[in-house]
Amino acid sequence: MGVKVQVDGIVKSEEDQRLYRALVLNNDLKVLLISDPATDKSAAALDVHVGSMSDPAELPGLAHFCEHMLFMGTEKYPCENEYNKYLSEHGGCSNAYTAADHTNYYFDVAPDAFAGALDRFAQFFVTPLFTESGVDREVNAVNSEHEKNIQNDYWRLAQLEKSTADPTHDFSKFGTGNKETLDTLPKEQGINVRDSLLQFHAKWYSSNIMALAVLGKESLDELEEMVLGLFSEVENKSVTVPEWITHPFGPKQCRKVGYVVPVKDIRNLYVTFPIPDLHPYYKTAPGHYLGHLIGHEGPGSLLSYLKGRGWVNSLVGGQKSGAKGFAFFVVNVDLTEEGIEHVEDIVTAVFQYLNLLKEEGPQQWVFDECRDLSAMTFRFKDKEQPQSYTCGLSEQLHYYPLEEVLCGGYLLSEYKPELINMVLEHLTPENIRIAVVGKALSDKVTCTEKWYGTCYKMECVEEELLGRWRDAGSNQLLRLPSRNEFVPTTFDLYKDTQEISRLPEMISQTPLARVWFKQDDEYKLPKAVVYTELFSPVAYLDPHHTNQLHIFAQLFRDALTEYTYAADLAGLTYSLSNSKYGLTLLVKGYNDKLHVLLEKIMERMTSFQVDPKRFEILKDAYVRALRNFSADQPHQHVVYYTSLLLAEHGWTKEELLEATNEMTVENLEAFIPRFLSGLHVEMLIHGNMMRESAVTLASTLQEQLTSRAHTRPLLPSQLARQREYQLRDGTSNVYQAENTVHKSSAVETYFQCGMQATHNNMLLELLCQIFAEPAFDELRTKEQLGYIVWCGIRRANGTQGLRIIVQGDRHPEYLTSRIEAFLHKMGENLEKLPEEEFVRHREALASRRLERPKKLSHLTANWWAEITSNQYNFDRDAVEVAHLRTLSKQDIIDFYKQFVSSVALQRKKLCVQVTSMAPGGAGHPDTPNQGRTEPDDGLALPPPLQEPEVITDIPEFKQGLALYPLMRPLIPVSTTTTPSKSKL
Repeated sequence: MGVKVQVDGIVKSEEDQRLYRALVLNNDLKVLLISDPATDKSAAALDVHVGSMSDPAELPGLAHFCEHMLFMGTEKYPCENEYNKYLSEHGGCSNAYTAADHTNYYFDVAPDAFAGALDRFAQFFVTPLFTESGVDREVNAVNSEHEKNIQNDYWRLAQLEKSTADPTHDFSKFGTGNKETLDTLPKEQGINVRDSLLQFHAKWYSSNIMALAVLGKESLDELEEMVLGLFSEVENKSVTVPEWITHPFGPKQCRKVGYVVPVKDIRNLYVTFPIPDLHPYYKTAPGHYLGHLIGHEGPGSLLSYLKGRGWVNSLVGGQKSGAKGFAFFVVNVDLTEEGIEHVEDIVTAVFQYLNLLKEEGPQQWVFDECRDLSAMTFRFKDKEQPQSYTCGLSEQLHYYPLEEVLCGGYLLSEYKPELINMVLEHLTPENIRIAVVGKALSDKVTCTEKWYGTCYKMECVEEELLGRWRDAGSNQLLRLPSRNEFVPTTFDLYKDTQEISRLPEMISQTPLARVWFKQDDEYKLPKAVVYTELFSPVAYLDPHHTNQLHIFAQLFRDALTEYTYAADLAGLTYSLSNSKYGLTLLVKGYNDKLHVLLEKIMERMTSFQVDPKRFEILKDAYVRALRNFSADQPHQHVVYYTSLLLAEHGWTKEELLEATNEMTVENLEAFIPRFLSGLHVEMLIHGNMMRESAVTLASTLQEQLTSRAHTRPLLPSQLARQREYQLRDGTSNVYQAENTVHKSSAVETYFQCGMQATHNNMLLELLCQIFAEPAFDELRTKEQLGYIVWCGIRRANGTQGLRIIVQGDRHPEYLTSRIEAFLHKMGENLEKLPEEEFVRHREALASRRLERPKKLSHLTANWWAEITSNQYNFDRDAVEVAHLRTLSKQDIIDFYKQFVSSVALQRKKLCVQVTSMAPGGAGHPDTPNQGRTEPDDGLALPPPLQEPEVITDIPEFKQGLALYPLMRPLIPVSTTTTPSKSKL
């Protein structure tokens, strides 16, 4: 037990106040200690440098299965849900993932419970149990996870890439695993999977290929002592980190084109080149340099040219990691209907741009700009959530020297043009692999991929075409980008001479606009966030108006791409999205040039001209997106139908699709000025900005609207937001729908609990805090109903309730009965809940609610939600937690008995069931009964429940219901008064 190497001089950002120490323990385990006395969450992550590419050939998915099983008991803590239960009771959560060549485990928890959580976590890597019963059950969760992904085009394409690689290369394996590979076939072959899991863990889970990052409020010495006591036990088996010197795409796999038929109506072109692993060259980052240029979106860029031809909508270019020893360089584009007919021309343009890079040669100024932008990002990096921070750093420990673990991915210190040229030399027609994806290719395909059933065809690229690409020459419309004018030149922090308010204040109010402002005195970075809502009663008037606003937002973003891309690179981003209430514009990043970008956006919006060609292309993309909804996951469908059933107004995907027939250039040109003619503007400005600057910014925006778009204020009566339908007391309603794409079915059981208010909010949140972990343990781990099990709160339009969502292969009627049985058991458990456990749950919730957002933009988003919901409870966390701590166990029992118990008089239940009609699905005629009977060891059902009323017609269902009132704002606001000048 001890430390072999200690490094205290870790390079960190000037703004970073945390203390760091890196260690190599005597067992060669690498450790990064992070002491942050101010943290309100502690976290740890351990990364094992082995993943699914090291699966035994006869057991695809074993590494992933091992990851699942480590959560299910260790010798020191044998109870299956001990780890998650402990985290849940102390305001924490956990997860893990398995990648090609590493596996990552991570958690967070309230700081006072860190030692106990780290102890339970450390045992995963010392003495896991891999119990027989756990293995037999958890294989169903792995299978359910795989089945969830079978009809997902991302997973299908990723596996097809593997399946068409060199079949002797480990990259070609099926990494997720399913019941066939981890249960059925091994049993047929006489393989004991539990023994194999133990062998895999014994072979690969070696301290010398592990890296641990821990973040706590303790001192570095205390953290070191904690880690030494727990992780010195991990055995060092002197394993060599797996490395693959040969590339999975060798000469036989290159010069190939694949045609792929997707599940959704998408059209994509993927161009891939095999390249060496670039991790060793992180100080030059040649892949980053080339990705910066090839993926550029400004004038003269590859994307700009291809969009101008009407062939693509978006482009992503850059390096893609593979595993230790190899990588890929990709150029991926989203094709238009015309573009899929011009694949050869698009690839020609790619080679013309590569020729431009070769002719111009590496540019020192481009490298310097990339270096400066990366250094700026590192210097003013936002704090991350402790969980994601440790998760990322535990992996980085494998790739960078200990002293550079924080800065290795940011500080480009060595300009080496020969390395840039080395990567460029791999981007040739001889090395190309192309995948064309589209529904239109169904006549071409002849093969079926084994694991996902993807239909495809692979062909060799003809020599004549390769010759054309070799001789692609130059293209006069392509050029290198200009120097970035948006790079900030000042990083000064402003401080108001007046006392800074703790919460946002209204600094301006006119009939047209309300402006809220908060100068940052917490994050102390040269950044700001500006939210603007352009509220209009025509935004959601009918499906036609909804479509018009959506396509306007799409066309606007599309038209501004060239201008805003440079700002985006310089850390100043914007988004424009449509909602039921109008348009929401968000501009955030370095405050130095934020006003320039915001003014330009408003100038372009108030003088927008529709490009007929882009209109037709983006209309086609929108229509396809609406149609693709049918292929979404069943759990997404139940959420959609629940909202549709309860919202005051809601247009179905079918209604929106039908209304796209009315979408024309002429109609849109008439709609835009009509939309802008009558608005209410709500703004929130938060960050490194003076009050006077905020007032000026808001005034400029309003002036552009009134002078250029002749915007006039709305009437106060036009500002009402949507309300929610109120289910009747003592009723049970069920809505049934079908899904023909996925094998899984899903159910959402929702118990409406009334309006949002401090007391009810805390009762419902505490109930969910107590129920969430047992729901996962019972419905997923024990009963194996499906991979997706979620218990939490649904909040919408000022109302709220308890929701439980389950997606799995069983029939929704059966899933519903198991949810009811679980809730009945939880009612009994509440009565028996020890007082000290109740207090732990209450404090866990308090801890989670009082955790401060780590980024300025996250706090702004919280306040913005208060504004757009018209509640204005900016100090909500402190107010509600103070009330939470007054609640007793009896309060929760009474709340349960009022709204959730099967005999509750005020129980208002809505159940949405989506049944799979796909082959193998629970509702398919050829599928054997998926089990609607109670399992032998399952929970007992509650007393006989009333027969639910089946909803067959949504408008008719709504006609018989009352609407809840609108929420009353915490801060009274009107649309007619203006604050006195003294408040400005």
